[in-house]
Amino acid sequence: MSLTSGIHCPRTPLRRFLDRELSAGAHLLRKNYRARHHDDQLLLPGPGVGTEAGTVGTAIDYRLRLAFTTVKPVDPVAILGMLHLGTDDAGQIMRAVGKELADRLKETVLRLELDNRDLPVDRDQDEEEDLARLLIAAAWYQVNYRTPIGFAYTPLAITAREDPGAFTLERLLQLPHRDMVADVVAQLYKAADGPLKALRDRSRPEDCTPGPTFSTHHLTADADLAVDGLLLDFKSTRATRTLRQAEAWQLAGYLLLDTEDRYRIDTVGLYLTRSGTFASWPVEEYLELLGACRRDLTVFRAAFTELIEGCTSDDVPQGTEEEDQVRRLLQRLAPVADPGHCKVCTQPCPGSGRRPREFCSSWCRARAQVLQRRGLLPGDPVPLLPAPRKERLDLPGDAEIVSLTARIPR
Repeated sequence: MSLTSGIHCPRTPLRRFLDRELSAGAHLLRKNYRARHHDDQLLLPGPGVGTEAGTVGTAIDYRLRLAFTTVKPVDPVAILGMLHLGTDDAGQIMRAVGKELADRLKETVLRLELDNRDLPVDRDQDEEEDLARLLIAAAWYQVNYRTPIGFAYTPLAITAREDPGAFTLERLLQLPHRDMVADVVAQLYKAADGPLKALRDRSRPEDCTPGPTFSTHHLTADADLAVDGLLLDFKSTRATRTLRQAEAWQLAGYLLLDTEDRYRIDTVGLYLTRSGTFASWPVEEYLELLGACRRDLTVFRAAFTELIEGCTSDDVPQGTEEEDQVRRLLQRLAPVADPGHCKVCTQPCPGSGRRPREFCSSWCRARAQVLQRRGLLPGDPVPLLPAPRKERLDLPGDAEIVSLTARIPR
């Protein structure tokens, strides 16, 4: 069960909870973000990157973490991907090559002293290109742990299964396209001269945690870096001018999952690797921009914990009984607005010489209509669920389905 999957689907209990609790949506935060953004000389991937943009994104995430701390020279998730391979010939050779890759990567990272503050963020071109190839290969192994089905389509798995006997570490390191390597190196060089360098300079390796995890029995998540109270996520997206709601909710989810205050988070932030934009917000400001109904973080975390312990929060409820159980839980956890406070964000309403106001602003008034349609405001009628799709089509036995795309007459 993962935080990311629960956020992206609007019908999961997790997403419905956050949609109600963060009453302003991402509107105000997005506006604040755009005021800080700049996209001069936006880095775009070369044509050889193609469908491997996600792999490049993972590799640059690895590289930037290593600039802050080398306590984990090989990403733990990549190591898990190396271990979770089949027992056939191809699986065994991929596991053996993975071990060689981990050893080579560890030796390279420690030899280059990547987290040494007396040295620059970047190294020379040849060293960075070699390191990029190692990190891209490690990113492919990570895919095996995250999505084993997708791993079968990686160049690593395809090449190993075509000829297991000829698959070696050197063969693996030849697989990344030169555009992939160049893309990772270019993003690293951009970071070396930008605001991320200033953050690195004023931190110490021992105060940095690479890939901080937020794991409970019910939900798992991992961010990119924690630096002395700052929780940071790297994004290699090309759409750098917009801040998606899912990204805003993701940072909020990390914050709420740190129930034991393990990382002492007082600031959350994003670094856009293609534009060099660094945006961060103190936790209080972040919750305020999102219109959080519960500004007290301890209270907010307690309600979130009760949600994820009370249901399968990252999955859509199946059937009427499960849906009713989720609705009762969401109703029980609904924030209650005191008299004279806004029904949507629960903050105090401005004084009025006439009747008491129900909403603190026109934004909350409009937002209330959206929440009411979704049945997310206390006391509102329960919306009808969409009718389930038919599982079976009545077709002749010799029929062949070519497309399920709806055709609408013009």
